[in-house]
Amino acid sequence: MVPPNTFAGASLDRAGARRRDEAWVQARLRDPASRALAVTREGILVDRDGRTLTRLPLDAIPARGTTVLLGVETDGSALFGVDVEHVHDAARPLAPGARVLGLRAAGALLPQELGGLAAYVSALLGWHRTHPHCSRCGAITDVHEGGHVRRCPVCRAEHHPRTDPVVIMLVLDGERVLLGRQPSWPAGRYSALAGFVEAAESLEEAVAREVLEEAGVQVRDARYVSSQPWPFPSSLMLGFTARYAGGEAVVNDGELDDVRWFTRDQVRAAAAAERDGEDPWERGDANAELLLPPPVAIARRLLDGWLAGDA
Repeated sequence: MVPPNTFAGASLDRAGARRRDEAWVQARLRDPASRALAVTREGILVDRDGRTLTRLPLDAIPARGTTVLLGVETDGSALFGVDVEHVHDAARPLAPGARVLGLRAAGALLPQELGGLAAYVSALLGWHRTHPHCSRCGAITDVHEGGHVRRCPVCRAEHHPRTDPVVIMLVLDGERVLLGRQPSWPAGRYSALAGFVEAAESLEEAVAREVLEEAGVQVRDARYVSSQPWPFPSSLMLGFTARYAGGEAVVNDGELDDVRWFTRDQVRAAAAAERDGEDPWERGDANAELLLPPPVAIARRLLDGWLAGDA
């Protein structure tokens, strides 16, 4: 079984049936045993070392913003998520030693389960922050089911948290792999090709279309590997490998500024050359032959699997 990717693995009971019971949700909001994770636009509240999420009593958060039920923890207590954008102050933190850490950095530091919780609460509150209106009639919607539904009081439409599927794939040809780079990335960084799934399109069709559009290459034998929640803001990355079937690799649609083949030895050397203590999201080197995506990204997991012979 493939180990879970970063941002997967939140193990609490999401209480799908209970959150439909408004009386039960309100009772949990009043329960002194309930706790909350606090989120801002910049990230999530963590303890001083960044390796533990700060759980706050609900009454410790003044004038709470949007509050959502995340679920029930193993001890039976409810866990909520709260948007604290309007009350967060780095000079006067909501808890001693607490600080806001960006979600990407948090994913690199937190244990698997806590990284999954961080992604879960960030994605859910991010959706509320950006989708307050009914997409059918434009009215302001009301929060229901513990924050997992928004309902329009005018036309009665129901809206659910958005998740956008994205295919991300390693194109393989024997001992070489096709990688591309976006103009905004640090110098030298290359990664797997990726793109959003379009309407009425299978995942295998999306893999073939995206590779052809971005790199001018035909592929065959698309094989699913694993998935990763990617709450930046609301994607689900669906990892694949695919076999090269023909065509010359060239930048084809303007989304990438380079696409090229790398050998297994080149990828292995790039992994070995990584230096501890650097920010993997910002590291760049114009003189490097290849810089790999950071370990928290599914693209890196796909590459590591290929190096290990799993592909």
